[in-house]
This record gives sequence, C-alpha cells and structure tokens, in this order.
Amino acid sequence: MSFTMMLAFMMVLLAVGAVILYVIKGKIDQQRRDFLEEQRVAMDEAVKKAETLLREAKLEARSRLLEMKSTFDAETEETRAELKKEERRLSKKSEKLDKLEDQCAKREKSIEKNERDIAEKLESVIQKEKSYTQLLEETKKELEKVSGMTLEQAKELLLKTMEDEARHEGAKMVKKITTEVREKADKEAKKILSTAIQRYAGDYVAERTVSVVNLPGDEMKGRIIGREGRNIRALEAATGIDLIIDDTPEAVILSGFNPVRREVARISLEKLISDGRIHPARIEDVVARATEEVDLAIKEAGEQAAFDLGVHGIDPELIKVLGKLKFRTSYAQNVLQHSIEVAFLAGIIAAELGLDIKLAQRMGLLHDIGKAVDHEVDGAHAIIGAKLAKKYGESESVVNAIAAHHEDQMPESVYDFIVQSADALSGARPGARKESLENYVKRLEDLENIANSFDGVVNTYAIQAGREIRVITESEKITDESAILLSKDIARQIEENLTFPGQVKVVVIRETRAVEYTRK
Repeated sequence: MSFTMMLAFMMVLLAVGAVILYVIKGKIDQQRRDFLEEQRVAMDEAVKKAETLLREAKLEARSRLLEMKSTFDAETEETRAELKKEERRLSKKSEKLDKLEDQCAKREKSIEKNERDIAEKLESVIQKEKSYTQLLEETKKELEKVSGMTLEQAKELLLKTMEDEARHEGAKMVKKITTEVREKADKEAKKILSTAIQRYAGDYVAERTVSVVNLPGDEMKGRIIGREGRNIRALEAATGIDLIIDDTPEAVILSGFNPVRREVARISLEKLISDGRIHPARIEDVVARATEEVDLAIKEAGEQAAFDLGVHGIDPELIKVLGKLKFRTSYAQNVLQHSIEVAFLAGIIAAELGLDIKLAQRMGLLHDIGKAVDHEVDGAHAIIGAKLAKKYGESESVVNAIAAHHEDQMPESVYDFIVQSADALSGARPGARKESLENYVKRLEDLENIANSFDGVVNTYAIQAGREIRVITESEKITDESAILLSKDIARQIEENLTFPGQVKVVVIRETRAVEYTRK
C-alpha cells in the first residue's frame, strides 16, 4: 500500500473520530443540561416543602402555645384557690394562738399568785414544824420519865411486839393456806397414787451382790484351783471376777462389782463343773461361750421389758444396755424389775392425769438406764443415763425426765414429776429395799437429834422405818400457828443435813390438858 493511500485512510479515520467525539460531547452536554434541570426542579420542590413545613410548624407551635397558656391559667387558678384556703387556715390558727397566748398569760398570773400563797403557807408550816418538834421533844422526855425507858428501848420493845404479832399473823395465814391446799391436793394425790399402787403389784426379786455356785463335793475345790492355782487364775483373768474358795462347804463365792461379768463367771463355772474338764484352754473356751449366752440373755431381757410395756422404737444398743439392768441391784432391789415397776406406775399416774401413757412408760423404763454403766463411767447415774438416751436418739423430754428423776437437773415438765413419784413409790414400798441395821439405826437417831435440837420440843419419835417423825412439843411455848412453822423448819433442816430415799413426814404434836380433882 502506497503512502498516499495510507495517509488518506488515516485522514478518514481522523474524520470519523472527530464525528464520534462531537456526537459524544453533544450527548454529555445534553445529559448535563438534563441533570441541572432535574436539580433545579428538585430544589424548587424542596423549597416548597420547606415552606410548607415551616408554616405547619408555626401553626403547631401556636396551637401548643395556646394549649400551654390554657393549662397554666388553670393551674394558676387552682394554686390561687389553695393559697386562699391555706391563708384562711393560717388565719384561724393565728386566732387560736392569740387566744392561747391570752390563756397562758392568765395562767402565768395565777401560778405566780399560787407560788406566793405556797411560800407563805410553807413559812407557816416551817414555823409550826419547829413548834411541834419542840413539843415532841418535850413529850418524849416526859414519856421517858414516866415509862422509865429510853427511846431506843421503847423502839426495841415496839419492834419486838410487832414482830411477834407479824409472826403470829403469818403463821395463821400459813396454816389457813396449808389447810386449804391439803384439802384439795392431798385428796387428789392420794386418789391417784392409791389407784396406781392397787392396779400394779409387781414381783420383787432381790439379787445379791455376790453369786454362790454350789459344788457336788469339796474335792471339786481342788480341781477348780488347779496345779499351783493355774485354773483359778485363768478363770479370774478370763472373767474379771474374784473366786473366793473358803471353808464354806460345797460352795464357791464369786465376787465382783460388774454383775454381768459375775453372771458370766457363774455360768462358766457351772459348765466346767458339770463337764469335769477344767484346764486353762477349756476355761477360755467356756467363758467365751458363756459370754455369748449372757449377751443374748441381756438382749432378750431388754426386748422383753420393752415388749411387756408396749414401748417401741428404742435403739437396739440401748435395749442391750437396758437388759444389763437385769444383773444390777440397787439397795438389794433388781434394777430392771424396778424400772418395769416404775414404768407401770408412771403410766397409771399419766392415765389418771389424762397425759400420754406410752411416753410416761418410756420415761419410767429408761429412768435408771445409767446404772447399767455407772461402774464404768464417772458421774451420777441420772446424768449418765440422760447422755446415753440422747446418744441413742431418745427425745428431749425423755432425756430431761431421766436427768431430773433425782433432781440432778431441774424438772421441766409434769412428766418429770410423774417419773419422780413413780420411782419413789417403787423404792418406798415395804420390802422393796434393804439397808444395814447400823445405817438404819443411825438414820433414825439423826432424825430424832435434828428434831430435838429445836426449842420447845419435848421428845421425838421416828416411826415408819424413818419415813415419819412425830415431834412432841410444850404447849406453853409452842402455839398452834408456830407449830406449822416448826414443822417446816425441821423438814428444811433434815433436807439440808441428811440423805434419804423418798420423803420424810414431819408431824408436830401440841397438846393441852386440863386436870382437876374433886373434893369432898
């Protein structure tokens, strides 16, 4: 292709490009004009909308302003009415205050006048008091001359006379109150206790503190002792009980503080004697089996006691402790039998009073539970028993009854007093307990000596095995009223100086005799 053609072709291309550019520029200019027109139209519309909104806002603001003005006017009117009302109220109060002020002024004047009158009267009283004091002193001196006594002596005589009169009146009142109370309380108490005693008559079994094992012959003593004492030492070591082999014919005595171990030793020795084979190894085997038998008997005794009374829910371990009381004695009275008896009596008393019979029987059955272990634990058996009962889940009322039945703890409910009464009844009945002759005589002498130490007592007699003392007094020195006070003083002195089971009845007797002889 020649240069000319190429140049022509390029010229054509340039012309076509120029035309295209012109067309594009025209379109762009047209679009710019359209855009500007749209903007102008939009601007005009926006201006119109803004003017419309402005007019609407002005109208709304004017409406709001009118509404607020109306509300303000109403509130202002209401406030004005309240202020006027308050103003009237304050005006009335002001009037009242003015009246009160006038009244106070009048009262103040009246008080001032009264004060002046009182001052004048006080001065008059002081003058009179001085004259009376002087007159009284003169009268005292005259009375001292006439009576021959000083003022202190007269006071002492007057006080003594008043004291005697007060004691006399007090004794009369005590007698009256005591009589009224006894008429009611004694009648009801005797009825309840007599009913309880009549409805229960338990068997009494007195267990000794030592056990005696009978032998088929005296030659058996040598076999029990064994070569160089091996058998008896083995038996004592296995059981913890002392064997006393003396001149008692055909008998061996078992001695020990633990009644359960003593029972184990008794059964073991009887088995060994019946079997005939007595040597250390055999002794250990027999003692082990006897221990199992006694444990079973203890458990059965506790369960039987609870079953007989209908007392359920006692912990099995506590049942075992209860069963140990079968082998425990107190004042030669079997403690398990005593506990059963107390439970029956407590239940009967509770029934008479309309209380829970089973709860009272539960308390009575467990009241001496501490005696089963009191040789192993330090302390009073009532407190030990309360701790045991609490440990094995007994209720607080049962624990309190156990702790309070000897007043180691203060009674808290009527059940505590029921258990105390039932315990005293069981221990106090004839034959229930035994005591040595020396202690018995000594206690009677102590009772009589205490009563004889009081002024006006002629003689004293202890009767009813020391459960009652009768005090004979001089009728000239002791009046009917002072006899009541004397009985209370003697009872208090006995409580403070002597230890005794149950209670002691103090009877003061005052007798006046008039004797005359006929003459011819």
